[in-house]
Order: sequence, then structure tokens, then C-alpha cells
Amino acid sequence: MKKTALLYVIFLLYSFSGFAEKPYIEMPAIFSDNMVLQQKTKVPFWGKAVPGESIVIQANWGKTAKTIVQKDSLWFIKIQTPKAGGPYQIKIKIGDSSLVFKNVLIGEVWLCSGQSNMEMPMEGWPPRDTIFGAPKEISNGQDYNIRFFTVSRDYSDRPKFNCTGQWLVSSPEVVAKFSATGFFFGKKLADELNVPIGLINSSWGGTAVESWMNKKYLGFVDEYKELVKKIEDSGAERKKLYDWLNHFPVIDMSGNSDSTKWSGLNFRDSACSTPTFDDSKWKIMDLPGLWEETEVGNFDGAIWFRRKIEIPNSWLNKELVVELGPIDDMDETFINGKLIGVHEESGAWDKERIYIVPKELINDTILSFAIRVVDNQGGGGLYGDKDKINIHVKDGIEKISLSGEWKYLIVAEFRSGKFFAFGSDAEGFASRPPLAFDLSSSTPTVLYNAMIAPLVPYSIKGAIWYQGESNAWKPDLYQTLFSKMIEGWRADWEEGNFPFYFTQIAPYRYGGKVESQRLREQQLFTLAVPHTGMAVTLDIGNPENVHPGNKKDVGTRLALWALAKDYKKKVFFSGPIYKTYKIIANKIILSFDYADGGLILKDDKNSANFQIAGEDSVFKIADVKIDGNKLVLSNPEITKPIAARYAWSNTSEGTLFNKKNLPASSFRTDKWKE
Repeated sequence: MKKTALLYVIFLLYSFSGFAEKPYIEMPAIFSDNMVLQQKTKVPFWGKAVPGESIVIQANWGKTAKTIVQKDSLWFIKIQTPKAGGPYQIKIKIGDSSLVFKNVLIGEVWLCSGQSNMEMPMEGWPPRDTIFGAPKEISNGQDYNIRFFTVSRDYSDRPKFNCTGQWLVSSPEVVAKFSATGFFFGKKLADELNVPIGLINSSWGGTAVESWMNKKYLGFVDEYKELVKKIEDSGAERKKLYDWLNHFPVIDMSGNSDSTKWSGLNFRDSACSTPTFDDSKWKIMDLPGLWEETEVGNFDGAIWFRRKIEIPNSWLNKELVVELGPIDDMDETFINGKLIGVHEESGAWDKERIYIVPKELINDTILSFAIRVVDNQGGGGLYGDKDKINIHVKDGIEKISLSGEWKYLIVAEFRSGKFFAFGSDAEGFASRPPLAFDLSSSTPTVLYNAMIAPLVPYSIKGAIWYQGESNAWKPDLYQTLFSKMIEGWRADWEEGNFPFYFTQIAPYRYGGKVESQRLREQQLFTLAVPHTGMAVTLDIGNPENVHPGNKKDVGTRLALWALAKDYKKKVFFSGPIYKTYKIIANKIILSFDYADGGLILKDDKNSANFQIAGEDSVFKIADVKIDGNKLVLSNPEITKPIAARYAWSNTSEGTLFNKKNLPASSFRTDKWKE
């Protein structure tokens, strides 16, 4: 029987209780050909079928397991796996029907999750966000003993039975699309252990840790109890919304990994680009600015913006330049009905839009602008500096501002991987049922429900995590939230304190009032959770790019924790971790764990990384000396030091290492609240 890697595996008709019907078996997509099962353990299988039906699993490594479908249509069973090897076949018999999973390997299975730095594929998001060494790794894709499963983006207000995804055998095409951090982690394990590796990637860029938490464990955090209740109480309203949305044409984007998938989307809205289109019923929005900050609110989808401006006669028949600043996420820009510029690729949300207008279009002093913006997550719209949104003659000095009032119309909504197309009718979106509380990928619990719950309890060795940038704006609760998330996942899997290794966020120039060093500190504190480990990236980030290209060292450093702690390999796995301090005269003496063989200071240009403060709480650059596995800090202007800090800023890059060349985390000895 041919199997799909979509939501369901559906069996043929058969007779039940004396009459013909369409009974079914549903199995989560995590079970498919090419899957990897955890070695030397009892791995779970589960699904839905007709109550009372018998389920028999036969694996050709010589094991069989049986169960009966329960009254609620659910069945669950475990079967013992051998040591790493394969390929194998697994036959599942449901009554008189059967299903065979082929090309199954036994090995080590790891879950990879987080936000964009975990999601970022080996092929990157060109032109700006690329992965170091990717061409070589991609070209060698056929040689890797790794299998990959990527969970498609989705969110839900309640736990889902299934997700969208499929197990894929390593190939250049598959490696290119998979998480780079996850790949390098898996490759290191495969090289060192010489066993098949299964990697499950469930990640979504721009998302916060609370979105990945289950309801029960988020409810343990006082600050979120009321919000959890709001999510629960708003389910009926959302059902009305989906009933309404389903009356419109749908463009399903889920499961489509093609880099060109955002191009040429037809929302029945092409007339909106024409200068003569009647936009008298459109609403008004001030630009620039994210539309989330307007009456539109929390919304993903497509919005047209229109405006007419008058130019001087002296500009006629001259080549012009339009500067729109960055647009989140994608755009098509028209002048006088002609397309002058387009960005329809993922990852262009922060790219400045600068478009040339051919002189042939400039034959009238009235120019009609029309911009279609498509936003698939997070903020949306033209959001740059208003002084930099303008039009001018090429090489000219005089500029006309494009900031101010624009007409706008919502033509499509993007929810759960689908566009619902309203078209150019101004009444389309206007009849949308109101929601007092809506969901997005940033809503607490919703990613857990749609992208983690369907994987539970697929047998895994452990998890790796790369997330935190989206919580840097409000870091103080991160340790509490992250620790509860880990606790919740472990409770759901019922496999004890399985290993959970995470990446500390890298240096980046966040701007505003963000102090990402406090988020890094919260991640450091999370090491108090049993069987966790942290890969430090202070030395391999890029302060000008939140998506640094060196994912090989990230994946390798995460793998070192696993190799040392879970596979008993004699490898060094952590950089120095600050432990204690003491004050002797005018010096602060710092001690560290994991200072294997002593400490090293690199790059004198970052000497400002170490600072100490006296009783006035004013920090000054410290003189630093190494004393074995300790550091001695002083400053001639401070006679009574009371506190020390290292790499305590958004953009500080690592200069402290152990002799195994692994970097130290940023840290401080004080707990001041400033």
C-alpha cells in the first residue's frame, strides 16, 4: 500500500460489525519509511483506529507486539529495538489490513528545536544569511548516515494529534533544507559513534520560549496564569473565525520548502495595482510603522498600500529612485501600474528596498504607488526610518518624502500555514468575525501544541535547543520559563531526565534598551537543571547579524556535551564557567569550573571585557592576570573592589577560554538591578 507523509495514513475499506463503512487508522507523520528508531529500548508506536480492533506490530529483527484499540479509538504499544543497524522493515497489522514501513534504521534520535538560529537551513537565507562551509557539506550529502524529519510550521490552541513532515534520507537536496545547527550536531555524533543518527527539527524563527511550553507547566508561572485561561476561553471565537475563513479560496503553503514558494501568489487582488482602481473605501494607515501597532493588530497575511504623490515638472522623463526602507517580510511595488521592484524570498524582512523607476514611466506629475506586503510571521509592513522613505531623481539632491498617510486593504490572511484569499473586494475582510484574543506563533503554548505534542512520545535520546533572542527584551523570567519548559517536555515523554543541551545566544547589536547579557545570564543559570549543558557562542557570533554563519562550531559544541555525558567519550565539552570569587586587598580573585589545563586570554582589543567596581558601583576596565585556573582582577583607581563582570554587553565577544579552546560564558559577581 502506498503511504503518504502527510497528516494521515488511511487504510482501505473493510467490513465491521456486519456493515460496510470507512474505518480508518491514523498514525502521526513521525512514523514513515526511512525513519530512525532509538536503539536498545522499547520504542512507542501509537495511532487511531476502530475501537476493539487488534493491532499487531512485527519487526524483522525478530520482535512482535500486540494490543487492542481502546474505546476512544486510540491505541498505544511498545516494541524492543536492537542495537544500531538496519535497514529493517516494520509491519503493522490492523485486522485484515496491513502497513509496512520500509528502510527503517536503528540508531540515535535527537530532537532539535528553537527559533531562527536552529531553523536556519544549510543553504542559509541568501544573500545576507549564509552558512560557513555549506557548499561542501551539501555536496557530500549523499554520504552521511543521517536521516532528517522537519516539522512544518504550525500553531494551535490545543495539543494536536499530528503534524506535517516526513523522514528523508540524507542527500544534497535534503541536507540543504535542514537545520544547519542540527546537521552539524548530528554529523559529529555520526562521525564519533559510527551509528545512524535521526534528527527531528521542530523550530520557528522569531518565537519566544513560552510558545514552546505546554499549558500545565506554563500555568506554574504566576505571571502567565491569567493568559493561559484567556487562551482556553477564546476557543469558541476562533472556531467561528475558521468557519468564516473556510468560505474563501485557500492556498496551502504547509509542507512546501521550495525557496520560490512565496512568488506569484494569487489572492484575486491584481487589480489593486492599477492606478484607476477604486480605493475610496480603503482605510488609512500612517507609514512607516509595523501594522501590529495600528488597528490591524496581530495579523499575518497580505495588505495592499496605495498612495498618489505629485512630482515637479523637472522630474518628468527622468530615472527616479524609490527608497522604502526595510519591509517585513515580502513586497511587490508598483508605480503607475508597472512593477518596479519585488522581494518575495524568505529572510528579506530587514533588507532595504531601493528600486529604480524607468524614465519611460515618468510621463505625468502624478505618480500612483501600490505596494503589496506579505507577512508570514511576527511584525509586518514598512517599518524603517521615516526620514529615509522617499523618492528622488537618480543622483539628485531634492527628495519627496513618502511617509505619512497611505490607504490600505487586507486581501489575504495567513494562518496555520495557509492563505485565505479575500481578494480586492473592500468588503471581504470587513466581515471577519471579531476576536477578543487571537493567536500567533508568539502566543504562549501554541507551538508546543502543534509542533511538539504530535511528536510525544516518539523515543528520543535527548534534545538540543537554540533560542533566546526573542526573549532578550524581557529576560528576567527566562530561567524560570526555560526550566519549566524542559521539565514539562521531560514529563510528557516519560523517559526521565533525558539530556537537554542548549546554545547560549551570540553577541548582537540589538539596540534600544535590550541587555542581552542578562538573557545569557539566565541561560547560564539554567545549567542548574539536571542533565543540561550549554554551548557558548561569544567567540563565533556576528554583532551585526543575529544569524551568525558559523553553525559548525555550534553543532559541534552541543555534540561534545552529548559525547561526554551520554556516550562516555573522553572529550572536553565546556568552556570555563564562573564559580566563586574572593577579595584580597585591592584584587578580586575569580575561580572557574571547566578551566581544564588553565585559562587563556585572547585578543587584547577586547580588554574592556573585564571590569570591576568599588563601593561607588562604578565599573572600570580591569587589569587581568592569569593564575592557573583563576583570574586576578584589579584597577589602580579602585582600592576596595566589590564586584566583577565579564563580557557584560550586547556585543561583547569572547576573550576568555580554557586550554581546550572552549570559550567562557559572560558572567557577573553582583546581582544589581540597574
